[in-house]
Amino acid sequence: MKNLGDHKKIAILIDADNTQMKKLKVILEELNAHGHVITKRAYGDWSSDYLKNWKSTLNELAINPIQQFSYTSGKNATDASMIIDAMDLLYSKKYGAFALVSSDSDFTKLASRIREEELFVFGVGEQKTPLAFRNACDDFIFIENLNIGSEDNDQLLPKVETKVTKSIDIQDISGLIGFFKKAWEQYQDDDGWVNVAAVGNFLKRIQPDFDPRSYGVQKIPQIVEKLHDEFEMKKYPGKGTVSIIAYRPRIKNK
Repeated sequence: MKNLGDHKKIAILIDADNTQMKKLKVILEELNAHGHVITKRAYGDWSSDYLKNWKSTLNELAINPIQQFSYTSGKNATDASMIIDAMDLLYSKKYGAFALVSSDSDFTKLASRIREEELFVFGVGEQKTPLAFRNACDDFIFIENLNIGSEDNDQLLPKVETKVTKSIDIQDISGLIGFFKKAWEQYQDDDGWVNVAAVGNFLKRIQPDFDPRSYGVQKIPQIVEKLHDEFEMKKYPGKGTVSIIAYRPRIKNK
């Protein structure tokens, strides 16, 4: 998995036609944790009734709205505008990562093209996002995993919009046992232990939409704890104040 430094420059491109306005704040908070966001653009036909309530939220979050009229009914001109802008930004060589915020599979090719330039690609969309787009990204984040937060956050959003997004369906954690065993086979040390940090990178490479929150926990060690019948854990000091958490398969009596 490509390493994102704290100061990696990120461009965030938002497909307003396929993104929920009330989730924009937590989406930006999530992406800001991965680097320095220097470009924030949202694409849509801002003259339409569908997007008329976005103005105050875009202003509050300093997102630049890009106007794109719908030339023909049933055709999404917004996608084309966003893709063209993305390629212009790509060729500027200013960015180390792109975040494509949409649940639309039309951005699959764009994500693949950006990765060909060895840049990191985040995808952010709903759980319904087609698998092809999710797998075209380095890291795909489900919007349902992002908590709206306190009532204070809600105050910046217009009360007109009442649609509520359901929480993500909690996935069966036992389905990860095979992946954890494969990671152990590749990264175990001489004593048969593997650092959970290596497992996180491994899982993201083979399953870009992997997120511990999809399994009802916040961090990978909590997954290992839930799989205690399969794996044992230990914690030992790393550099400075950092603690290293490792695991290995349990030896089961025949």
